[in-house]
Amino acid sequence: MVNWKNSRKVGDLLLLANGAVALLLLNLLASFYFFRIDLTEEKRYTIKPQTKQVLASVEEEVFVEVFLEGELNAGFKRFQKSIRETLEEFRIYSNNKVNFIFTDPNHAKSEKARSEFMSELAAKGIHPMNVIESKDGQRIEKFVFPGALVSYGGFETGVMLLKGNRAQGSQEALNQSIENVEFELANAIYKLSNNNRKKIALVRGHGELDSLQIASFNNALLEQYDVYKTDLSAKPTVGNYEVLIVAKPKTEFSEPDKYKLDQYLMRGGKILFLLDRLDANMDSASNDNYFAFPYNLNLDDQLFRYGVRINPDLVQDRISGQYPVVVGNAGGRPQLMQLDWPFFPLINQYADHPITRNLDATQTKFVSSIDTVKAAGVKKKPLLFSSPYSRKLLAPVKVGVNDLRKQTQEGTFNAGALPVAYLLEGKFTSLFNNRFAPAGVDTVGFAAKSVDTKIVVVADGDIARNDVNPRRNEPQTLGYDPFTRYTFANQDLLLNMVAYLANENGLIAARNKEVKIRPLNKEKIRNERTYWQVVNILVPLVALALFGLARMYVRKKKYSSFVTER
Repeated sequence: MVNWKNSRKVGDLLLLANGAVALLLLNLLASFYFFRIDLTEEKRYTIKPQTKQVLASVEEEVFVEVFLEGELNAGFKRFQKSIRETLEEFRIYSNNKVNFIFTDPNHAKSEKARSEFMSELAAKGIHPMNVIESKDGQRIEKFVFPGALVSYGGFETGVMLLKGNRAQGSQEALNQSIENVEFELANAIYKLSNNNRKKIALVRGHGELDSLQIASFNNALLEQYDVYKTDLSAKPTVGNYEVLIVAKPKTEFSEPDKYKLDQYLMRGGKILFLLDRLDANMDSASNDNYFAFPYNLNLDDQLFRYGVRINPDLVQDRISGQYPVVVGNAGGRPQLMQLDWPFFPLINQYADHPITRNLDATQTKFVSSIDTVKAAGVKKKPLLFSSPYSRKLLAPVKVGVNDLRKQTQEGTFNAGALPVAYLLEGKFTSLFNNRFAPAGVDTVGFAAKSVDTKIVVVADGDIARNDVNPRRNEPQTLGYDPFTRYTFANQDLLLNMVAYLANENGLIAARNKEVKIRPLNKEKIRNERTYWQVVNILVPLVALALFGLARMYVRKKKYSSFVTER
């Protein structure tokens, strides 16, 4: 006779053993085939393929010290968690070569040691933020260092992780910074570990920005690229550079120089044009009879062939930078006041593109509008816009600081958002197609049509010009406004442009990451608070009671059908 009780016990044991063997086999297979599943809608935990490639190519240990630690508010705790999660992913995809710690700079042994440590961090590009909060009716101020120090191969670089558009609010800026964490950290690792540096060239010979005026941008480029200077008239062809940068020329380009630029583009080269259309400067703005006239750069026909036209105008914007103006005297000293200067538009309207995603405002000076023209095979993407409260003034344009005292008519700033920068991509047609080549140029291998390449045109040369400290004659950080002591995103914008031009499918793609904020509706919470409290408390209890009654009914019906044997 079969003992069903023991037989059932044996069956359970066999089932348990089979499950254990299956689990063991599953773990064995997982050790050979690594994968991770991201179930979030926007794939917030998924590392971009370009980032994985950088991490896989790392040969030595990478050490990341993050200075966001200690007592933090809810927003910075979420930011800290995102950084930690990203670094955990980096550690996994780098085969445990990325190591990291979180440090609180405020935990120094003494006030002097803390100040020295903070100064060192600031010198490495990690600047503190003064966070002010109210807790239990008290005002609490604390310095927070939302940055990291990345070390590799005996070198290190500071990374400021808190960026984003501050005009959108603190929470939105934090969210944008979370979206940028992967790019900022991966780009820092790439700069330190990359041995195959690409060549970038600054064009010279046409009155471009000098070494002191472009020092900040040049130094930022040197962290990732080999930067050269090239005079188009001195060589028969443009060298083998990844990107050419034409930064605020003031004199005419000769036809041979234009030919060399054209053929460089036809061979797949990329160009960043930073051009002033009108000759306007603040040195002459104090003169009431000063008018800005167009430059004669002799580039209009070339840009027209490629698909854009920089208009001979200046854009004025109600959303603008400020300029100090003497408004009176007190005690024999001039009294200065910061007044909005419409010729310095603050660009805060960007296209949805990796170059401009999650950027803070950009400072421009005497910028012009851009129109597009038909160019077969070229895709045109506007990148920067003035605010909706702007207008265009056609050349010649009167530029006078004394006009700041006059009341401007707001109704005249009605031209809407004006594009001031364009990205051009595709196959360009040569300016010299069906034209005679200039005398003295090398026409061997002339190309009438380019391979797939790209150009960025910005109608402002001052966007790359840093101010110079007049006392020490030293360059200041690009985008730094000495009057407001605010650093705008000029340098980040230009570096993104160069990165996109140098390698379209590179790390810049990581800037497309999106993390959606799903905040609760505070008004709805306030109005429906009682309703949802009742639902959350009673519904589970009612559901549990119904389940108990249903289970009791099923058991009663099941066992009442058995007839007891006598």
